[in-house]
Amino acid sequence: MTKRTKTLNFCSLFFVLYSLNRIFASSNQFNHIHINQNNKTMKLSKLWVLAATLICGATLFTACSKDDDKSNQVDNLPEKIIGKWINVVDDGYDTPTNQKMVLTFLSSTKAQFSLSAFSPATSGWVPHQDCNVTFKGNKATVTTQAFGMLFTCEYTIHSISDKEMDVDYTQNYSLNGQVLREIHGVEHFLRMDVDYTQEILGTWEGRSTGAETSEFDDGEDHRWEYLADGTFRYYHKVNGQWQLSNDEYANYFVDGHLLCTRWKNVGEGMEEHREWWEIESLKNGVMKWKALRMREDGSTYIATFQMNKVQ
Repeated sequence: MTKRTKTLNFCSLFFVLYSLNRIFASSNQFNHIHINQNNKTMKLSKLWVLAATLICGATLFTACSKDDDKSNQVDNLPEKIIGKWINVVDDGYDTPTNQKMVLTFLSSTKAQFSLSAFSPATSGWVPHQDCNVTFKGNKATVTTQAFGMLFTCEYTIHSISDKEMDVDYTQNYSLNGQVLREIHGVEHFLRMDVDYTQEILGTWEGRSTGAETSEFDDGEDHRWEYLADGTFRYYHKVNGQWQLSNDEYANYFVDGHLLCTRWKNVGEGMEEHREWWEIESLKNGVMKWKALRMREDGSTYIATFQMNKVQ
């Protein structure tokens, strides 16, 4: 698998913005997250770079971008770009599933993005964030407001087809008209042709199927009940009987085939945890997941999971 030594993706700047806001003023706009310690089949994924490091001026998120004069003109871009896109390569590195986001162009003026980002320093839970978008030539500029700041990402589209898109991007955030930080990068997107938001509803039972999986995996089946309100219920067996986990909260969202979950056990000192999966297939009552995970040394592996619908 590809060894990755730095993290570069769409969500990096947005959560630097979040961390700065934590310093400027307390905010609960993005809720904290949850993971059940009894959930033996889930693996806690960590972001590589803490937002605090970024605030101190580290340059890990900096990348070279192509010159605008090398860009190819894209005809009818506002029409061609409509749909859901997921980033799969960032600055030449395969993007781990926990660093992926879904960018949806709804029209020539509106867009959304979804992501779940989590590190010891900061966290963000952003399902279907509304954005404005403008087009000029082969450029698409996406803007949204958060924490009293303006987040802007300008994409220069070099190529786009029915299945994939290659872009350079320039991201910045500003407060009262002053740009606080700007980063550049290169991304490769794939178009998402499915959305499993409705199909995932119900109760599913399954376990990890990969050779390498979560350190908490116990090799047993577990159950997840996904509800339409964006919450889920987790069950594990105790003395042969299914028992509902006592969670303070348990949330999920699906955007396209990206599934993000967060949960936290009831009790003092319990930590919030998250999980990220890509739904590989869902048909005939069988749901298969996969995820590109990153080890501590920066190397990567594929985790897999299979579930059967029970009701």
